[in-house]
Amino acid sequence: MTDDVDWTAAMPEALARADTLEKGSYFEDFTEGETVEHAPGLRLTRDGNDLWTSQTLNHDPAYWRPDAARDRGFDEPPIHPDYLVACTMGPSVEDLSEKGGYFLGRTDVRFHREAVSPGTDLRVESRVLDKRTSSSRPAYGIVSWETTSYDVATDEPLCSYTRTNMVPRREPGDAVATDGGETATSPTPSLPIDLVAPSGPYFEDFREALEGVEGRDAAVAYRHERGRTVDDVLMSVLPLRTLNTAGQHHNAEMMADSPSGEMVVYGDVTRSIALGHARSDEATWREVCYEDERFHDFVTTGDTVFAFTRVVDADAEAGDVSVASDEASGADTGRVTFEHYAVAGDDRVVYSGTRTARIRRRED
Repeated sequence: MTDDVDWTAAMPEALARADTLEKGSYFEDFTEGETVEHAPGLRLTRDGNDLWTSQTLNHDPAYWRPDAARDRGFDEPPIHPDYLVACTMGPSVEDLSEKGGYFLGRTDVRFHREAVSPGTDLRVESRVLDKRTSSSRPAYGIVSWETTSYDVATDEPLCSYTRTNMVPRREPGDAVATDGGETATSPTPSLPIDLVAPSGPYFEDFREALEGVEGRDAAVAYRHERGRTVDDVLMSVLPLRTLNTAGQHHNAEMMADSPSGEMVVYGDVTRSIALGHARSDEATWREVCYEDERFHDFVTTGDTVFAFTRVVDADAEAGDVSVASDEASGADTGRVTFEHYAVAGDDRVVYSGTRTARIRRRED
């Protein structure tokens, strides 16, 4: 009987009546302590790396030119840390967060290998750390995962972090536990009287600027001149190249009735643009770690992403695992901790995070 049906003509009715084979997971599908092996994996390619770094304005020559890479202690231009983070996130999205829900934050971002070479095959797994219902949004729960990418050939960890998302509930109900939101707004503290910019990109410049504001109503805080306007490449191409299947970045129909009303930029793209702006004004040697990353608001097509930085600390002492590598390659560096902010053209903060990096000293 179905052979007599004109399925083309009847498609509107068929679409209305047929069940949908769903993708992604609901809040109820996660169990604390379980490990999720993500089936997708990808090869970290030079082409993918160059696409990501070029489009986010991460133009550090050590990730582009062999001679600059050797000067920085690498055998060849390695995979950029931002691209590695995004490629660690991408394969996990289908299992963890494809159904949507706010990306609440990420912390404890660590790199477990000094350099990752192009051609490395990646596998990714996530462990469910915590789940709880939301007091403010009973249709959602809150889940935290520890996600780690591994080199398939050696099974060595490459990158790891903890992230937290709101995840839709299969059966929305009254929330019991709190999501940790504040019940009252706090007054916004006033800014320091003086905002001071460092005189240069080197470790000494950051340290001297911090010493100059000590004991004053002042902070080392400054804007970066560059901006990057969101286009189709940033919106859809970059996340899809990392196997990120979240429809928020490529499915306009799905997003038409969402709070944003349109597709939104993948958070790691926004983050990488802001960090690229910041790195262009510093003599970075190595990335060390990231903490307390938050994504505060939507970024959509046509928005321009700028960056703002506050310098938190400049430590001349050797205090992390990257120091031995710096010494072995003859580098003279210090560790600087920054607070970075991605800011849209209308002055909305859309990302914030704390970053620690090894910064080169001046060559006397």
